[in-house]
Amino acid sequence: MNETIICAVGNVATQPVYLDLATGPSARFRLAVTSRYLDREKNAWTDGHTNFFTVWVRRQLAANVQASLNVGDPVIVQGRLKVRSDVREGQNWISADLDAVAVGHDLARGTSAFRRVVRPDAGAAVPQQPEPNWETPPGGSQEVRAQQEPEPAAVT
Repeated sequence: MNETIICAVGNVATQPVYLDLATGPSARFRLAVTSRYLDREKNAWTDGHTNFFTVWVRRQLAANVQASLNVGDPVIVQGRLKVRSDVREGQNWISADLDAVAVGHDLARGTSAFRRVVRPDAGAAVPQQPEPNWETPPGGSQEVRAQQEPEPAAVT
């Protein structure tokens, strides 16, 4: 089955609503996506049409969204697009939903501090590995390469 996967960049329009269902945690929020364009007559950026999506998240992502997102936060959402039509009280309604696979803050418009979720240990503990030294020494990449590669043995 083919699915339409999209990436939407916008702002959280409603506070995420968290639900503990029989199938597991679930949450939803509305995402506002507004196009912007340069109006050459006014020589200024102008807001275009705003599209609203209902974003659905499940399992651990639902708990993380509830703890991390607030109204107005700039976010990036990747997920499966589902467009539904319905008749309510004699009127046709169309809704666009995103079944989210990933949700994150848009770092082009601000900063964020990431915190890993601590989960109860299900099995044996994984040994903690030391963090590698990512800093480039003052001599640049040549010095790094010299530190990483052994000297070739001299042939006599």
